[in-house]
Amino acid sequence: MSAAGSGRRSAAVGARTGHASTRAGGSRLEADFCVVGAGAGGAVAAAELAEGGARVILLEQGPWHDPDAFTARPPEMLGRLYRDGGQTATLGSPPIALPLGRGLGGTTLVNSGTCFRTPPHVLERWRREFGLQVDEDSLAPCFERVERALSVAAVTPELAGANAGVARRGAERLGWSHGFLRRNARGCVGSGVCAFGCPTSAKQHTGITYIPRAAAAGARIVPGADVREVLVEGDRARGVLARTGRGRRVQVRASAVVLACGTIHTPLLLERSGIPDASRQRGRNLSLHPATAAFALMDEVVDMAHGVPQSFFVDQFASEGIMIETIAGPPAYAAASLPLDGAAHAAAMASYRHLAQIGLMVSDTSRGRVRTPGGRPLIRYDLVEADVAKFRAGLARLQQLFEAAGAREVYLPLPAGVPPERATARDLKLMGFHPLGTARAHARATQGVTDGNLAVHGVRDLYVADGSVVPSALGVNPQLTIMALATRLAFRLLGREVTAAPHRPEEEKSACPS
Repeated sequence: MSAAGSGRRSAAVGARTGHASTRAGGSRLEADFCVVGAGAGGAVAAAELAEGGARVILLEQGPWHDPDAFTARPPEMLGRLYRDGGQTATLGSPPIALPLGRGLGGTTLVNSGTCFRTPPHVLERWRREFGLQVDEDSLAPCFERVERALSVAAVTPELAGANAGVARRGAERLGWSHGFLRRNARGCVGSGVCAFGCPTSAKQHTGITYIPRAAAAGARIVPGADVREVLVEGDRARGVLARTGRGRRVQVRASAVVLACGTIHTPLLLERSGIPDASRQRGRNLSLHPATAAFALMDEVVDMAHGVPQSFFVDQFASEGIMIETIAGPPAYAAASLPLDGAAHAAAMASYRHLAQIGLMVSDTSRGRVRTPGGRPLIRYDLVEADVAKFRAGLARLQQLFEAAGAREVYLPLPAGVPPERATARDLKLMGFHPLGTARAHARATQGVTDGNLAVHGVRDLYVADGSVVPSALGVNPQLTIMALATRLAFRLLGREVTAAPHRPEEEKSACPS
């Protein structure tokens, strides 16, 4: 199917979604499964359950976004596609921006589309430290099914663009391990605005992949539904209470509930619902995979607005907890991100076509906490010295990478006069795109919020299928891990083994044509 076809399919789904019918100020719906949240985990779970013959109701707090209205203008799309206009941030040293998507598709709508499977050493750690019975072999069918559904393929050098070419040249000259990233796209033309809503619907986010499948299989999809409470009778979850944007009350009765509100909001819903937590770990163990990025002025024309923004990686230092990936965007994005001010900022932006950008992410040992004083999420996260040391090393290597590629000037995200080796936590300018762990899975109820099957300890028929269950930092982008775990959960709830993904005729088109 063409990118335009994906957009039309998404629009058709939008026409089929809607608020539940209301009468006398409220309504009551019934299903086998109620899924809360339509991002990486919830959309996958809803589609697989519905296609397995179950009656499914999918509730999403955010709206359906019409892809025909994606303007590729960062300031405009930030306010439309992100929670709180992309202004979510942590408290601590240093403060960290934490942009979260909101709407059908969740953060998959605005991420860079990068797809990594869970590293084997991480799965081994889960088995050893958390008692989780997962490994490469058991998860392989889940990953294969997700990758087929999302048209995951490696970016071609031509589509990656000149920004990736800068990173590749530097890595080759230094002899560092590197490669082109795999991502979920089909018919990509390199618009360069993945984080602001793909204007061609080439990025295969869950809003145009799994959500249409769920709807086609009979699932009822209700955007604009803010779930306020999980209904528990005895020791069993039996539904949820929600309110629509018009203030209407909606009660969903279900045989089981799957929460997928995201790492920040799932633990808060559990707490608000009075769900017991013998582990006292709910809302804790927050990892962020904190990131930063540097710019460089190159002799050649880069035009980083053209091509796939996140298309190339350097994993030479992955064993040290440092992953290097290219990142890029249009002038409005660069102007907001460039770590300069005044005349220096103006001069660099005047040479925008010659700017390149490369980022780094740190597999963090720091852990934060989410709470709700005053009814709004409060996220506390302080970077520990071990992670600060990783950023010092990572920034030094970014500078080395740029210089090897022939950079004329390198702009590190540090205060003037502060070299990487002297940087402190307060000197760092960080963002976090991969929050995980606040309802972590652990085989023992005294150590985790959920068990190895993602069931909430202490309450039957209540499950979690989002990043909050991931018990440790991954060191790589997490969307594929979350989707694979949601696939595994859905098939277990259906009482079936995970099967190969069905072949779809529209998959004939390459994800990233050369």
